[in-house]
Amino acid sequence: MLHSSSTPNCHLLQQGNFTKVKAADKHLNYILKGRQQQRNWKNSKISCLKLVCLSRRSKNGEYVVKKFRRIVRNCSFQIASNSNNNYKNWNSTLENHFNSLYQFSRPHTVIGTIIGITSISLLPVEAIRDFSPTFLIGILKALLPSILMNIYVVGLNQLFDVEIDKVNKPYLPLASGNFSMETGILIVFASLLMSLGMGIMFQSPPILAALLISFGLGSVYSIELPLLRWKKQPFLAATCILIVRAIVVQLAFFIHIQKFVLGKPIVITRSVMFATAFMCFFATVIALFKDIPDVDGDRDFGIQSFSVSLGQERVFWLCVNMLLLAYGAAVVIGASSVAFLPNKLVTVLGHSTLALMLWLQAQSVDVTSNNSITSFYMFIWKLFYAEYFLIPFVR
Repeated sequence: MLHSSSTPNCHLLQQGNFTKVKAADKHLNYILKGRQQQRNWKNSKISCLKLVCLSRRSKNGEYVVKKFRRIVRNCSFQIASNSNNNYKNWNSTLENHFNSLYQFSRPHTVIGTIIGITSISLLPVEAIRDFSPTFLIGILKALLPSILMNIYVVGLNQLFDVEIDKVNKPYLPLASGNFSMETGILIVFASLLMSLGMGIMFQSPPILAALLISFGLGSVYSIELPLLRWKKQPFLAATCILIVRAIVVQLAFFIHIQKFVLGKPIVITRSVMFATAFMCFFATVIALFKDIPDVDGDRDFGIQSFSVSLGQERVFWLCVNMLLLAYGAAVVIGASSVAFLPNKLVTVLGHSTLALMLWLQAQSVDVTSNNSITSFYMFIWKLFYAEYFLIPFVR
């Protein structure tokens, strides 16, 4: 008989001396068989070792040893295979959740926030000694809550736009079903609480003011309540984006670094005035252009964007011409600057190059194709990033 722990009765095994091969097979197969296989693996392995030791004295001991080795090898492979499959499934699930979170955060807007704040933070720097650990910590204090607030704003918009996104952006996590509404709500409010908590904890009035303004405008832009849902009105929608991207980001984080990090008196410099004016054009273009590929869903759900009212092609060329006008003004400002020659060259040549790239790229856009329009919209965001690399040279 065998005990419940799958340990063979060694006394009986010794009596039989394993002269019968079938009896030995029965004992071996029983030990490594059934649902208890993985749970009792250690006990089974010990039992098998005892069995092998006894079998070495028997006439057919060599056969039993070979049988044991084969069964153990097969069992080990099965256990390893199951463990590997479980690990792969877990890893695949984790990767899918991370990709969904990445899409939910609208990464092109997060990248714009990071580059914009970093660029503006460089404007108050006047000497090498300003680059200190305190300066780097000051930038991090500006970035972390701003990224979380960015996620709150774009996430809140997705919560109220699920049905629209099923038409316009079916790949987004809520529209595709990769995230439940409960998951979206949890991410949005966790991001909001952490952002405002950091804003209070860091004790920088400009940062807290920027976060509160972004929270307020981001909320009235998306929430479906009386007097809210400003995204339905093209002028109000553009105003929300313009205030945050063009004014709040430039002034609040400039003052944060200048006054509350470097300890200098507040002085609005030529560079920050240029950044604010230029980004007013750019934020308006982004606000207008982002609705061009979304006319189908916007029209179906009663959102009267400029693209719905005026037509996609007219809004497209309006945006292109506005950017070209802004680049032309930047070239004139750079050429008339009293800054060092290298700064003037970077400003003039840089904006001229971006203007040329914009014009050439616009010629190849098929306004009737949503894929072509969306690709060009992502190109505009790249120009947005590039501008922030040029702004520190405007002195």
